[in-house]
Amino acid sequence: MKLLALLLASGLYWQLVCEVTGAQEPWDSDGYWIFWYPVSLALAAVAGYLSRSHGWLAGVIITFSQLPVMWINAGTGPLLAAGLLFLCILAVPAAAVSFIAGRVAMRTRTS
Repeated sequence: MKLLALLLASGLYWQLVCEVTGAQEPWDSDGYWIFWYPVSLALAAVAGYLSRSHGWLAGVIITFSQLPVMWINAGTGPLLAAGLLFLCILAVPAAAVSFIAGRVAMRTRTS
């Protein structure tokens, strides 16, 4: 249930990015690399901390929730496979951040 809530909240975040910037896909938005993606990494850290042992999933979910936003806003097309590969690459740092935050949570809560 928590993961579904995270997926929905993340999808709303990425849709907000599109609405605010006027982009059809989140990574096409102005400031994606200097603001929007770093904010998603911070969200991944918070979600990972709250998820503890399954924290790494938070970063993956937050990153991949861009996919339904892209489908809704731009539809499917010939670049879908490239988009999936790009999401896989973007998910690695997010998963690492959320994994580390989850480990920190496990250590601080048991001490």
